[in-house]
Amino acid sequence: MSTRGSTRGVVYVHSSPSAVCPHVEWALSGVVGYRVNLRWTEQPAAPGQLRAECAWEAAPGTGAKLAAALKAWPMLRFEVTEEPSRGVDGERLCYVPGLGLWHGRTSANGDTVVGEDQLRSLVAASGSSEAVAHKVDEVLGGAWDEALEPFRYAGDGAPVAWLHRVG
Repeated sequence: MSTRGSTRGVVYVHSSPSAVCPHVEWALSGVVGYRVNLRWTEQPAAPGQLRAECAWEAAPGTGAKLAAALKAWPMLRFEVTEEPSRGVDGERLCYVPGLGLWHGRTSANGDTVVGEDQLRSLVAASGSSEAVAHKVDEVLGGAWDEALEPFRYAGDGAPVAWLHRVG
């Protein structure tokens, strides 16, 4: 875990048209408060699209701000992670065209955490064990994971750049 008042995470832009790439960098720069230059590479899972990733360190809540900035371009596929910090849960936010934005809280080891009230509501609203299983998959972001997996795999071994202020 990070020190008090600070956390870190990673932004994965899984696919972006080349014309949008500068806008993505400007959006990230606007959130973190300094210029961000990403290293864009081809995305084999979507020919003609580019991918980039970068690690960041900032105040808790920055992950959600980064995702909000990126979802201005509905053709992007992206994930933003934020590690847990003192008194704040971690989170993972995923965006897929056609599915929209998914948000989940995460534990220190990266598992998605589902609260007891959310589970009770889910079970009460579901009439069968099949319906419960479907709702659990929804809450865990199953459709987003399925849609993003080919893009994640295509990025294996790609370098991660760190977003941090210099000077």
